[in-house]
Formats: sequence, C-alpha cells, structure tokens
Amino acid sequence: MNREEVEFLSEGVRVRGWYFKPEGSGPHPAVVLAGGWCYVRELVMPYYAQEFASRGIGALVFDYRNLGVSEGSPRQHLDPWMQIRDYENALSYLVSRSDVDSDRLGAWGISYSGGHVIVLAAIDPRVKAIVSQIPVVDGYRNMRRVHGTMGYRKLFAKVLEDRSARYENPDNRLFIPHATPEPDQDLSTWPFPETYHTFKALKEIEAPLYQNSSTVESVDLLMNYDIIPFARRVYDTPTLMIVAEGDDLTLWDLEIGAYNELPTAKKRLHVLPHTTHMTLYSDRDKLEVAAKQAAGWFEEHLLWL
Repeated sequence: MNREEVEFLSEGVRVRGWYFKPEGSGPHPAVVLAGGWCYVRELVMPYYAQEFASRGIGALVFDYRNLGVSEGSPRQHLDPWMQIRDYENALSYLVSRSDVDSDRLGAWGISYSGGHVIVLAAIDPRVKAIVSQIPVVDGYRNMRRVHGTMGYRKLFAKVLEDRSARYENPDNRLFIPHATPEPDQDLSTWPFPETYHTFKALKEIEAPLYQNSSTVESVDLLMNYDIIPFARRVYDTPTLMIVAEGDDLTLWDLEIGAYNELPTAKKRLHVLPHTTHMTLYSDRDKLEVAAKQAAGWFEEHLLWL
C-alpha cells in the first residue's frame, strides 16, 4: 500500500487528508475516516486506515475544515453539521477517483464522528456500510452526565457568556480546553484527566498539530446534537457499533440505546471487555482488536459486495 497526500473542496473550503491505497490498480472499495473532538488526522486513524488498505480497501483519512492541515476559520471550531458535510464531500472525492469503486463506499468514525457516521448512513445512500466506535449519541445528556449538576451550571454559564460576546462582536469568540489535568478546578469540555494526559502524550509522539482547545460555540452546538432520530432511519445499511465496556465518557448505556434504535437487521454490537474510552487510543493491544473488528466488517460488506 502507499499513502498519498490529497485535498478536496468542502463548501469552498480546502480540506486535506491522506489516501491509503491498496495494492493493485483497482477499482477498490474505500472508506472515509475522520476523528472526534479536536482530532487531527495523525491521531490513531492511520492505524485503522493501514489495516483496511492491507485487506484491499482504500482509506481516506482527513482533517475537518478549521482543524489540522485543512483550511477554514474560525480555527478550532467544531460544527457537527459542517463535519458531516465534510464527510459527504470526502465521499464525493472518492467517487471522482478512477481507482475507487463508487458502489462500494463505507464510513468509519470514533467518539464524536462515531455519531456522525450513523447520521451519514441515514442521509447518504452512497454509504454501503459503517463502523461506529464509542460514539457520542446525545450531546446534551452527555454534558449533563459528565459534568454533574454544579459543573454543568459552570459550563452553560460559559456558553451564555460566549453568546453575548459574539453578539457584541462576531469575531470575539471564547475558547475552552478539550480537557484539563484538574477538572475540578479548571473548566473544560470533556472533564477527564485521562483525556488530557492521553492526548498530551499523543501530541508529543504522533500528532503535533493537535490543539487542546475549541471554541465555546462548539460546546453550544454539541448540546444540540442528537443522533437518535437519524439512527431510526438506518433501515438497511450494515452497521457495526464498537463499545468500550463501562465507557463513562461517551456513556455506553446511551450508545447501546442508540444501537437498539437501529431498524436494520444488518447490525452487530461488539463490546470490548476490560477497556475504557481512552484506552482505545493509548493501549495498542485494544486498538488492534478494534481495528481488526472494523476491517473484518468492511471486508464482509464492501470487499465482497
């Protein structure tokens, strides 16, 4: 396999990524991959892309607009619907390639993007199979649960402060850390010290463009994010959901609830035992298990389609 630098336009914004090309001239099936909260393309995703490409499935890993090597502003602004449109335009880019079979396209997502791909399966018939890992399901319920009552009061006060600041001057945006080492003292979106330490280590090792920050408006948008109405529209798209046992970051009970809402009979739930949300980034053994599960699903539903 080889890795190509690629770019495409998404609503006029230049989005950049890598295409991991399988051996042979093709046309090959292909999968689009993008990340979760503040992720850049170097974070974990190449590991999955290499596994897919080794099995004859092309893999496009990209940075959303406003992040990493992609263009767009405001920087570090996470709009879930813009990100889903970036996925759609990534699919359109794949369709334009002569070495890709446009009838055998899939989508993979993790955490925030784990929810995005379920939405994508509901709204884009070009997607013939998806893998959703440890997905964000309901942003409001997620934030209420992980912050607790007092923490949520502080978080929502910051959202209201940002709304007022942007009313006075649209360029006067407030920012908030992705995570902090002492969440009881410092406000962040995802108040888990293990999140801070894991991403700090990954930034030093493999993802220097990762930034531990987003606009506060990103949190506002997160709290209006709910994939359940879309999950109910996934009638026939093969869907694998991979859940970490006891995940209390994106909440495995909400994830399994979303899985149960999927009407398609072509679905499978895989619960990874003795793991957590963050060990799917930091523990290569856990990552390998998840990558092989995902690759096997795409092999079953795309390679032999």
